[in-house]
Amino acid sequence: MVGKPRTERTRAPSRRRTAKAQLTSALATLTQKDGDNQTATVVELCRLAGVSRNSLYRYHADILKALRKHQCRRPSAAQSKAHKSDERRRIENIELRERISTLAALVDHHYAAYREASALLERRDRELAELRRRLKVTPTLVTQSR
Repeated sequence: MVGKPRTERTRAPSRRRTAKAQLTSALATLTQKDGDNQTATVVELCRLAGVSRNSLYRYHADILKALRKHQCRRPSAAQSKAHKSDERRRIENIELRERISTLAALVDHHYAAYREASALLERRDRELAELRRRLKVTPTLVTQSR
């Protein structure tokens, strides 16, 4: 049985180089855009380059590695959110410390005013007692006239 002559399969290196060039260009674009709060993802990279994700994973491991390295350098959304939350709490703590010192000053002021008022009342009570002793006030009966 004689069959067709076997033709050698050749891969299209030029196509792969083109895909590599497109991926490289897309990666550069994504890393520049990443400063504008956009996350560089595999899906976004493949969409920009016009290459399938399977192709990226199978034939372009070096570009995938570069993307992963970039993703590791940039904080994730959760880390960024946690950092903002930490910063807000830090600011709130500073404000609360200032309020605590203000409240402590108010407590000191009111306590001093209380002590001063108590001392004044004691002095007035002593003065009144002294005046009563000097006057020797005795209760008098009031008689009714008919």
